[in-house]
Amino acid sequence: MSKKQKLELTWIGKENRARLEPRILIEDPEKSYHATHRVSENDIFDNMLIHGDNLLALKALEQEFTGKVKCVFIDPPYNTGSAFTHYDDGLEHSIWLSLMRDRLEIIRRLLAEDGSLWITIDDNEAHYLKVMCDEVFGRANFLCDIAWEKRYSPPPDTKDFGYVHDHILCYRKSNGFRRNLLPLTDDQTSRYKNPDNDPRGKWKAMDYTCRYSAEERPNLFYSIRQPNTGEEIWPKRTRVWAMSREVHETKEREGRIWWGTKGTNSVPALKNFFSEINQGMMPMSLWKHTLAGHNQDAMKEMMALFGDDVFSTPKPEQLIQTALHIATQPDDLILDSFAGSGTTGAVAHKMGRRWIMIELGEHCYTHCLPRLKKVVDGKDLGGITLASDNKAAIGLCKDCRDSLCEKCTEKVGENSKGGQQTWFGGGGFRFYELGPTLIKEDEWGNPVINSQFNAAMLAEAMCKLEGFKYSPSDEFFWKHGQSSEKDFIYVTTQFMTEAMLEKICDEIGSERSLLICCSAFRGDLARYGNLTIKKIPNAVLKKCEWGHDDYSLEIKNLPETPVDEPAPDIETEPEKPRTRKSKTKKAPAQPNLFKPDGEG
Repeated sequence: MSKKQKLELTWIGKENRARLEPRILIEDPEKSYHATHRVSENDIFDNMLIHGDNLLALKALEQEFTGKVKCVFIDPPYNTGSAFTHYDDGLEHSIWLSLMRDRLEIIRRLLAEDGSLWITIDDNEAHYLKVMCDEVFGRANFLCDIAWEKRYSPPPDTKDFGYVHDHILCYRKSNGFRRNLLPLTDDQTSRYKNPDNDPRGKWKAMDYTCRYSAEERPNLFYSIRQPNTGEEIWPKRTRVWAMSREVHETKEREGRIWWGTKGTNSVPALKNFFSEINQGMMPMSLWKHTLAGHNQDAMKEMMALFGDDVFSTPKPEQLIQTALHIATQPDDLILDSFAGSGTTGAVAHKMGRRWIMIELGEHCYTHCLPRLKKVVDGKDLGGITLASDNKAAIGLCKDCRDSLCEKCTEKVGENSKGGQQTWFGGGGFRFYELGPTLIKEDEWGNPVINSQFNAAMLAEAMCKLEGFKYSPSDEFFWKHGQSSEKDFIYVTTQFMTEAMLEKICDEIGSERSLLICCSAFRGDLARYGNLTIKKIPNAVLKKCEWGHDDYSLEIKNLPETPVDEPAPDIETEPEKPRTRKSKTKKAPAQPNLFKPDGEG
């Protein structure tokens, strides 16, 4: 294999790519939700919860949010096989890979240059997904395959291996990514003490030797004098001092060498002061459940929020919190296109990050929406808000199950420790439905503009299709959007007369240009050098595929192979293929309803 060749994952149907329609997003004001008052100066209100197919929704976000998302955390379907009852392994695997690839390519475009992607997955697809992510993001941008301890004991039905972890694949967009340190735990900080009342504060004793031998590091094999006993001390030949004689003498002058409480130890230790260390913990490739939670934590959080109506495969809030601590700062934008029960949005909101979540299923209404309302109202005391085992220790009153009274709020504030979050509500979010397809077929099979579109929706949709930012003007009726300071778009279903074009041309002037999308027009375009005219829907018919509303990973949306038919008898003459009959006779092509006969 030459150096220029690269390994690629291949699968059935890899070459097939969806031609996605850039849909508009329609806000549902009745479901959008905001706090009744500002809780802090840093409250964030314009978060987004989107109901709809997540591939189409990602495409809908692309124009506005390309290069702006700091972190994507997704928990996609694991493709364990249970959902693919009617398909053999090869086809099931190929479908999953194609649908994931299409989403990852848009996610990469949405990420900022210093952004990162985190994907939870198990062994069924983890290693194939790794190779595919190498192809999409570039192998050099792979950061880590984190093993997350999702359960602390093997399942009771274990036969061969007790599978207790999931993978978290982590990729960066580019080398602009910079990770943060994790907060130190109480256990780590408690190791620092000050037994000799050193004015520099708490410290921890560090080993004064290293693993090298005297033959390997002869400059580190020397004697030092015990200051209180006068004894000359040599290190072992197999484990020499950790620093040169010059550095040792410097540490000695600075009072950084510890000879024990009585000062008579035969081997010294080095004082490592808490004030001089990194005030955080380096992220590791193994996340124990004590750091990032486990599945049982997640189920408890679900039961506290929804009672018996729990989401089947939740992730603990502590897991998301750990990733966001490493990858983001307050006010950064977080995206989760497999929202599930809404954990990512809930955690991001509590941590002061902006967020966008996408979910196709009904649990967008039954779980995400009510959960995030509780977060905004400060009525979600689970997860990272306040550890459940701390509630009793703090002594919350019996009435404070969903929200805190004034006295209990003071108790929580007094007892918050380290990285423990204390959330009191605030901010809000907007709820969006994915818009309908722009082009539909009429009863004779001719493409027409969807009747669900009003004038504003049509203008916004055409702006997306033509690459303009939708920004209608109150001053000029013809200014629906713009691509630059001097380039604009006007969308209308009217028939444009010569008089109308003349008037608009004069208002535009020679320094600006305008794209007009209309049903039809009359006039010689050569007369209007600053105008470009396109007829809809003809102008956009070939831009993408229309009327495809569901690209979901739910296998139920794919045609099922019959499983109850008997195998064919090899001695029976095969049935002749049946020709497909049209239910209705197709009518002759109709005149374009947006183009009067004889017009341009």
